Formats: sequence, structure tokens, C-alpha cells
Amino acid sequence: MINKSHKTVSCSTCGARKSSFFGGFCDHEVELANEAKTCTFYKKNQPLFVEGNYPRGVYCINQGKVKIFTRGDEGREQIIHIAKEGEIIGFRSMLSEEPYKVSALTLEECNICFIVKDDFLTMMENNPGLRNGIIKDMSKELGDRALFITNMAQKSVRERLAFSLLLLQEIYGEEQINLTREDLANFVGIATETLIRLLKDFKEEGVLEIHTRKLELKDKIKLLRISGK
Repeated sequence: MINKSHKTVSCSTCGARKSSFFGGFCDHEVELANEAKTCTFYKKNQPLFVEGNYPRGVYCINQGKVKIFTRGDEGREQIIHIAKEGEIIGFRSMLSEEPYKVSALTLEECNICFIVKDDFLTMMENNPGLRNGIIKDMSKELGDRALFITNMAQKSVRERLAFSLLLLQEIYGEEQINLTREDLANFVGIATETLIRLLKDFKEEGVLEIHTRKLELKDKIKLLRISGK
């Protein structure tokens, strides 16, 4: 069960706010956002929303990472994005007034704030900066997604893994990449057995180090060359 009393974060002191849509808010707007949101602690592997359900609002990640994924006909996951601190998720389906096309599940312990639909729409209506930021994000995502699909479709499995590891390093920053082998395979779009074999090859080539399930990239230049970028 979710422990709703775990941690309440003030928007005025939230370290993730600067990298979110709320980063340009004035003090009054920050206070309005603070009054509108509720904070919830999620354990690892807890769902935020499920494909097919209707959205009730948006989620702003204060701490932790969340995988966004869909399932194929055979039930296998395809991870399409990993959201990190500062990201707001769930607003696309809310704005389109359609059921979620994807599901969201925590990859680790997370502290996440929630703003109900009506409050968030009011904030968008009253704040051109927020509205423009969302439009810009949605427009950029479309281009990024098209580039990602094109790259992945035209690469070998070895190139796809290298390309994916570089993307994940951007998400994890100074941290080591921390995903299960199954999740990493579902992000790359390859079989888990193939992933394990390729990771072993990359380790032998000095591209990365494996610390149990965490991955540390050691030679990004070589990885970039392998990815074909």
C-alpha cells in the first residue's frame, strides 16, 4: 500500500521544480500550485496509471524514476520513456480527453505530487508560460520520437543497445544506470538473452562495467561510435 504520509514537499523548496514546467512561476503562482497538489510516496513497482483508464490529473515527479510503457499483443512491455525528477506525466491523455495509451510504473522509491485535472487546466488558462511550455514539450516530443523510431529501426541490435545506453545516461546523469535486465531489454526492444550477451561483449571491450544490475559507462566515445551516431 502507498504511504501517503511519507513526505510532503513544498513547491517553493522543491529542487525538481526548476527543471519542470513550473520553473518560471512567480512566488504567487508557486503558492497556488503548492495549494493544489498532494504528495504521495510510492514504493518500487507501484503503478501511477494504467493503459485504458481515464486520467484524473497530472503527476509531477519530485524524487525517483518512472517507466512509461505499453504492452504488445503477447503482453510484452515496450518501454517508451523513463521519466525523472522534474518531469510532469499524464497530461497528454488528460488534454486529449482520451484514455491513457500507456501505463506508468515506479522503477524505484518515488515521491510524486498530483494535481487534479480541473486545477491544472485552470493553471494553464491563467499562465501563458505554463501553456506555452507544454505546447513546446509536446511539439519537441513528436520530433524526438520520430527520430528515435527511425534510428532504432535502421540499426543492428548492437547499435541499438549502444544508442539506448547513451540515452539512458542522459536520464540518469551522474548515477549509474539502474534497470533490471528485463526492463533494459524492453527499452531497447530486444530479447533479454540477447541483451545479456551484448552486455558481456561490451564489458569485454571496455565500454562499460557491470555492478550487479547497475551499469557504469566507461568509454562513451567508443559507445557513440558503436551506436553509429
